[in-house]
Amino acid sequence: MNREGAEVTTVAGAESSDIVRNLTRWTRLLRYDTLRMISNADSGHPGGCMSMAEILTCLYFEVMRVDPRRPDWADRDRFILSKGHGAPILYAALARKGFFPVEELKSLRKIGSFLHGHPDISAPGVDMTTGCLGQGLSAGVGMALAGRHDRRDYRVFVVIGCGEMNEGQLWEGAASASHFHLDQITVVLDYNKLQFDGAVDEVCAPGDVRGRWQSLGWNVLEIDGHDIPQILGSLRQANECRGKPTIIIAHTIKGKGVDFMENAFLWHSLMDNGLLTKYVERMQHELNSDPDRFYAQCLW
Repeated sequence: MNREGAEVTTVAGAESSDIVRNLTRWTRLLRYDTLRMISNADSGHPGGCMSMAEILTCLYFEVMRVDPRRPDWADRDRFILSKGHGAPILYAALARKGFFPVEELKSLRKIGSFLHGHPDISAPGVDMTTGCLGQGLSAGVGMALAGRHDRRDYRVFVVIGCGEMNEGQLWEGAASASHFHLDQITVVLDYNKLQFDGAVDEVCAPGDVRGRWQSLGWNVLEIDGHDIPQILGSLRQANECRGKPTIIIAHTIKGKGVDFMENAFLWHSLMDNGLLTKYVERMQHELNSDPDRFYAQCLW
């Protein structure tokens, strides 16, 4: 998986129980960090953060080649959060990985903070400023072409939201990645099927999502986006694919892990900070008083 001599397998779900257990704990912690950040800022987009928690956990704590001590390392893997409104959980992952102190998470959306409402390259570990939906994959194509030109073997990971399939530029980027045979690109679609205005199929139905990507020449994988072994297995298969880019269609639940948020499109943005604050306080009490119980809650 790490392209440094480790043996790889294409069997999804082959990960050890220790790896899955460790990643499950990280997922739980990232969800807590994210909700606390948004509650403290009284602003943010919790629903779409919760739906991609397992995806970011697997990328940052098992798959991607990054070094917090060298955020600008030329051979690092690149990550682009094209659905930039999910920035809080990206910041949580970066802080827990060691790119900057965890205490900085309290500064989300504050004047003078580098933790903006959407990712900005002023934050250590952020490779691309995003927020204008649909642009992330095009940037990823450029990074992949640059890596090829410089003879570097880094990979480029792009997480997109299902509402982004409304954006024409996404499909231009998809066509370009296929045309240039950029097999170092892996896109993960956080397919929670909800966007700001409601259900994706009602706002602007994407049709046969798998077929659309296949028609552009992409390798297409489809998984449960909350199942850690499936995520790891699909990322491994993407790494082994040659001659074409890969998209992983990850079926997820908006607001995953928070009962009043799940499958509720109104929680795309912060709906009720009073309710969220009480939930975060319960999580914090549990973490402080009974951490074993806190981490034992497997949410995927």
